[in-house]
Amino acid sequence: MSSTLLPSSPDFICILAFLLLPCSESGAHMNAGLWLCQQAPRCGHQMYNPMEQCCDDDTILSFNRTRLCGPKCTFWPCFELCCPESFGPRKRFVVRLKVLGMKSRCPTSPISRVCPAYEA
Repeated sequence: MSSTLLPSSPDFICILAFLLLPCSESGAHMNAGLWLCQQAPRCGHQMYNPMEQCCDDDTILSFNRTRLCGPKCTFWPCFELCCPESFGPRKRFVVRLKVLGMKSRCPTSPISRVCPAYEA
């Protein structure tokens, strides 16, 4: 006997009912509906969890990850930008806030803090 799913078989009906369930924003199945009906966020070719991670230049980072901005200043790349403000013998960097939902850039983002200048 063949094990294919026929349109009248109980297995086929269960699968069809599951696929045709509308996405619900309320009720006990809210989380299941969100995962079924929204596309998972991607960073490059990988999926990531936006509640714990961010995508920075096609790299998945955890929210608590820090980097150096100049030799003595740290910043959080998920939330901030490291922006060079001056070049030459006395280099200066400024940490700027990323604007949520926008492609943040150094010239237009609000200043968070100024890093100490240093001699090159």
